Amino acid sequence: MSKDDSERRPPVRPSAPSSEYGELQRLVDAVYAVNPSQAVSRMDIIVRAEIDDLGEDLMEVVQLLPAGKYKRYRLCDQLNSIITAHGWAYLYGTVE
Repeated sequence: MSKDDSERRPPVRPSAPSSEYGELQRLVDAVYAVNPSQAVSRMDIIVRAEIDDLGEDLMEVVQLLPAGKYKRYRLCDQLNSIITAHGWAYLYGTVE
């Protein structure tokens, strides 16, 4: 098989979700645990992700959030867009 053939193959889908599957959902739940209707800043989310010691890939997702304040539904939309763009929905799950 030539180098060109291997470059054309689609990426291999992992056979099982990551051990970190659902960590972003737990992050969202924790951020809104006290007051579900509040708006939280990007920095609040990043700090909570660091406290929860999220893995490198999940920290990348959080760091890619645009600056601003987020109500829960908007944060979930943003995180899900980033997760989907990376092709990580199966690996890490989506949030609601």
